[in-house]
Amino acid sequence: MLPDKDGPGVGGGHSSPGGEDLSVSLFREYLRLKTVHPDPDYDAALHFLDKIAEELELPISKIEEHWKYDAFSAFKDAEGNIFARGSQDMKCVTIQYIQAVRRLKAEGRKLMRTVHLMFVPDEEVGGHKGMETFVKHPEFNKLNIGFALDEGLANPGEAFTVFYGERNPWWITVHCPGSPGHGSRFVENTAAEKLRQVINSFLDFREKEKQRLNTSECFTLGDVTTVNMTMVKGGVAYNVIPADMDVSFDLRIPPKVNLQVCTLVCLYEGVFHPLQKSMNQKLTSTAENDPWWSAFSAACKAMNLTLEKEIFPAATDSRFIRAVGIPAIGFSPMNRTPILLHDHNEYLNERVFLKGISVFERLISALASVPAFPDEA
Repeated sequence: MLPDKDGPGVGGGHSSPGGEDLSVSLFREYLRLKTVHPDPDYDAALHFLDKIAEELELPISKIEEHWKYDAFSAFKDAEGNIFARGSQDMKCVTIQYIQAVRRLKAEGRKLMRTVHLMFVPDEEVGGHKGMETFVKHPEFNKLNIGFALDEGLANPGEAFTVFYGERNPWWITVHCPGSPGHGSRFVENTAAEKLRQVINSFLDFREKEKQRLNTSECFTLGDVTTVNMTMVKGGVAYNVIPADMDVSFDLRIPPKVNLQVCTLVCLYEGVFHPLQKSMNQKLTSTAENDPWWSAFSAACKAMNLTLEKEIFPAATDSRFIRAVGIPAIGFSPMNRTPILLHDHNEYLNERVFLKGISVFERLISALASVPAFPDEA
């Protein structure tokens, strides 16, 4: 038996200097690449195959879907567009906050209020182990927060979108029990029959809300309830009628909808299991006499920024902050930018990014200069 020695790299000879067949050495080299899930090193595998193609003088082509560039390479093209996951949602805002504070400190600015930068996890999966937990923590209360800024969305036009509230996310599963039996029979009262009624009811409502969008009463996605069927489960074999089936939906409900009535409707459709069911409908004031909004809007006006006020169509950590009585505005200074969060080829132009730092520098200064209220400690 040959000793366990590493052969050379890619080669075309019959044996290595150590006596091992080069094919075996090549095989072993390939086996050393960690291409298993959940963290496969595909780049190493591609590099390995590239070397072989070059050595054998073979043409090679790579068919890569969706992304123009590696989603984590932060590639910047000739126009200054930076492509990466998180470029819009929301690593941009993180760095803009930090750099704005850096500039304020470098200028020696003394602000009336304390500025806290908070970085919490799990926002994309509901925030239950992040902001929802943190707002209940004694350390959060010690911060004595009066107002909060959080993420927003890009705006393809000249204006900047400001979010003063958001829709309530409901992730629900409707459980449909029924009579089981053999697939060759007409069994009455099956789970599938109930499932069809549930699906039809939800999708009929979805169509009505879709028609309301862009009418005189509903101008943006945040004004309507979106309903999307996301999962269906049930059954064990082709010839067995299942005893139960489940169907799951993602609902996003505007703050003006009566959530108690919505709950009753969902319960009527079947056994209702909510994975996430936000009931908070608090909005942040955008009245001209509100001191926080007055400071925010005045700073934007001084920078000649046009603002468009909307209800956020999805969900952010702002809902947890508003739930404990703290006003919050969702704002990401990205105009002239297509909305690409969670999309392929997400990017942000460097000029837009750099301008955002200056915007936050002015906003943080203005908001941290709001005089103390009589009821503040």
